[in-house]
Amino acid sequence: MRLIATAAALAAAALAAGPSVAAERLTGEAKLAKMLEGRVAGEPRSCINTFTNRESTVIDETAVVYGRGRTIWVNRTANPDDLNRWDALLVRQHGPQLCRQDIVTTFDPSTGMYTGNVFLTDFVPYTRAD
Repeated sequence: MRLIATAAALAAAALAAGPSVAAERLTGEAKLAKMLEGRVAGEPRSCINTFTNRESTVIDETAVVYGRGRTIWVNRTANPDDLNRWDALLVRQHGPQLCRQDIVTTFDPSTGMYTGNVFLTDFVPYTRAD
């Protein structure tokens, strides 16, 4: 009987915490804004060097961010609603640069299943302000 009461109390606590936790979850735009705090946008470019910008972060329904450190590159893509942070990116690029015409396919890394395509646009550099 004590076990049932404890389980019921834990379930009630979880239900009570659910909405507040969900309310704290940031939207894609809010996550991107947080990443860009203290940075200044530069001139958009059609290509970026992938040797120095290997890391990428997919922000739900918003953008793909490349690089880290002083300058990061934001690509809002032609179809940002199709971006899902759980998807992995498979990039088919021609040479050492990633360009807006390169083909990017998304897939679920846990199953390997194809989930869609991403159509890149210009890359906007955001550099930390001094």
